Amino acid sequence: MVIVFVLVALLVLAVMAVGNWYVWRRLFRDTTRGPGPVRRAGAVLVAGGWVLTVAAFVAERSGAPFRLQQVLAWPGFLWLALSIYLLLAVGAGELVRPLLRRFLERRAPAAESGTRAQTPVPAAAGAPGAAAPHPDSGPGPEAGPGGGTGTSRTLAVPSRRLFVSRVVGGAAAAAAVGTVGYGTYGVLRGPKVKRVTVPLAKLPRAAHGYRIAVVSDVHLGPVLGRGFAQKVVDTINGTQPDLIAVVGDLVDGMVEDLGPAAAPLAQLRARHGAYFVTGNHEYFSGAEQWVEEVRRLGLHPLENARRELAHFDLAGVNDVRGEAEGQGPDHARALGDRDPARACVLLAHQPVQIHEAVEHGVDLQLSGHTHGGQLWPGNLVAAAANPTLAGLERYGDTQLYVSRGAGAWGPPTRVGAPSDITVIELASRQA
Repeated sequence: MVIVFVLVALLVLAVMAVGNWYVWRRLFRDTTRGPGPVRRAGAVLVAGGWVLTVAAFVAERSGAPFRLQQVLAWPGFLWLALSIYLLLAVGAGELVRPLLRRFLERRAPAAESGTRAQTPVPAAAGAPGAAAPHPDSGPGPEAGPGGGTGTSRTLAVPSRRLFVSRVVGGAAAAAAVGTVGYGTYGVLRGPKVKRVTVPLAKLPRAAHGYRIAVVSDVHLGPVLGRGFAQKVVDTINGTQPDLIAVVGDLVDGMVEDLGPAAAPLAQLRARHGAYFVTGNHEYFSGAEQWVEEVRRLGLHPLENARRELAHFDLAGVNDVRGEAEGQGPDHARALGDRDPARACVLLAHQPVQIHEAVEHGVDLQLSGHTHGGQLWPGNLVAAAANPTLAGLERYGDTQLYVSRGAGAWGPPTRVGAPSDITVIELASRQA
């Protein structure tokens, strides 16, 4: 097992090294005429960026001083996102490069013939009016090996290649920076509200239109702090929900570091309260301490537990990551003795928990975890690992809704997977 891990790690490192060398080559080596400060600066930028990225991850996971985590997180995580899109953009540039070169080559003969037509033919040596060459002058810049005049194409090809490299490299860098910049702005401005209507067969008519605000994956930490938490709280309260469901991955850090950042959660307001279940990241950050902290802030943790509300049952199970600490999900404990004639809504962080929900007759499971992929084409990986990437789907008699989440993990950036807070409006078929 250890040997397999080492081999996989070496393979990953090799792929990363080749990829970063390729980015450096296309953006710095191929766009300059020779060794110099630009190439050296490019090497420092690429290598230094990855040093910061690794340091940011190590600092977060090792429990380094929180201030150090904050210092490393912004440049380190942003470089991770930027390097992904630099590699993708440079790779896409390989499709453009030959087309641009061919276009320039087709234009070159016409330009050269026009130049020759406008250039006066010099008088033959010794002819009347011919200027004698200066004794110190040598062959012109386009002289051939024998001192004769060659064609301009000999020097035009390298210049054309350099021009193409600069155009393609510049466009790739601009596209990557623009993509990451816009994706980061989208996260920092706060999540948008998404509204989804979910019909439940067992829901009584009196509960028709009941609104549940679903928020997941806030990921308060070294990057997203108190200001972001306040935006999330204000957005949720602005929807005037009947109930609030916080379905995991609220934090990335310890209570002692992030307690002030999470403080705005005490302002959450809903007619029937706010409820919380753990996500996998809570178990990286001290799940028991966070359960107590959110309880202190006025939320109701559902640790494999159920509340019988007026018109339906609300249950919650721990995240599967808790199994390593003996605190895994227990659907039987949360759902085993309930009245099956009543509608049931289950809070479970990961979509993969849907199979147990189906077995226990749950009507609707609310989840997060996937981030919708967060950084395209990460959605392809996330879709392969989860039964539902985002949105509403049906599994037998059970419906599953997966939120893309309000925040971001690692890079504070989203591309192709905008953040959201979803207002689920329950609909009764009796209405």
